[in-house]
Amino acid sequence: MKKNIVRVEPIGKSTNRRRFLKLGGLGVVGAGLLVACSDDDNGMGMMPDPDPEPDPDPDPDKIFDLGEGDLGVLNYAYALEQLEADFYTKVVNSFYGNISDEERQVLTDLYYHEVNHRDFFKAAITAAVDGNTDLVLPTLEFDYGNLDFGNREQVLTTASVLEDTGVAAYNGAGRLIADPNYLLIAGKIVSVEARHASAIRTLLNPGSADFAGDDYVTASNGLSAALDPSAILAAVGDTGFITTKFTANNLP
Repeated sequence: MKKNIVRVEPIGKSTNRRRFLKLGGLGVVGAGLLVACSDDDNGMGMMPDPDPEPDPDPDPDKIFDLGEGDLGVLNYAYALEQLEADFYTKVVNSFYGNISDEERQVLTDLYYHEVNHRDFFKAAITAAVDGNTDLVLPTLEFDYGNLDFGNREQVLTTASVLEDTGVAAYNGAGRLIADPNYLLIAGKIVSVEARHASAIRTLLNPGSADFAGDDYVTASNGLSAALDPSAILAAVGDTGFITTKFTANNLP
């Protein structure tokens, strides 16, 4: 049964705030889907479904493997976007106390982006495999343990880790993508994820250089981390957030 999720409408922007987080648009080559923000500050052109229905009749004894090649990379990205979308859905449905209008707006923007990223990958993968759902990563389940969504520091610190991890994941997966159209889309998405990472770091430590800290951008070459799927999935696995088992036997 579908949960009752409160749809959060973004507040109006501040007159002195540039809404640099807005997505310009994502075209899905071959999928016939456009995920984009409208020019209206009061919301998205396409309202995302924050809580998708589980995939029908999953086999509890079957462990899904992400696959190989471009399909494996797309399923890998889909897994990470499912996590981020689920996390921000919980954030916007239980905003921590005394949250400022600015922080509420930023987190709401991120919620919209990540839900659209998640839905984009599901549509793109489904189209790529001609609707063969056996090749599409199923809807994952999550458990955040003792994470207190009412605690500002815990929420923003977790968001920062997820965003930094997402950027490193896309950077590391780029070399594995053969189709230049998918590589183009990945480049668009990772640029948005980097904006997310910067925004969250600024909320945690405003007025500092943390938005591009040395732990995030290597001082010697000005580049952020690029990690293989095995390293990313191990780090994500250590959080315990994803409770649905899957493997990545054909990815480095």
